[in-house]
Amino acid sequence: MDIEQFYSADERRRQSGEVEFGNNWFDAKGSRYELSWVEDTGELYAMLELTPEADTWTPFGDIEVEDTAVDSLLVTILGTLATRDEVEQLLEGWPDQMSKPDGVHWVADRLQAAGIARPALD
Repeated sequence: MDIEQFYSADERRRQSGEVEFGNNWFDAKGSRYELSWVEDTGELYAMLELTPEADTWTPFGDIEVEDTAVDSLLVTILGTLATRDEVEQLLEGWPDQMSKPDGVHWVADRLQAAGIARPALD
């Protein structure tokens, strides 16, 4: 689902605070993810940013994009954790893992080891 579908499906998500656990996770193909936890629903989700066309490049080599289409931000709910403490315990050491190639796989391994299954889709 895209980011707007994610928020529209449960208005608690839109109103809730969120805790970000990094916005530079990469998979083996080099796709970039952001990892966040929604306080009111307990959902840990990954948002995949589909590679946009560059409008301009910064002097540091970063892409600047004027308009990011909503449907280019894809959300996957990874699981539900009731408290922030649970999420922080599960993701302990995440800043060191995020910078590694295919670091997002580390998150999947942690979820699997903890027995946290992805929720069933309607």
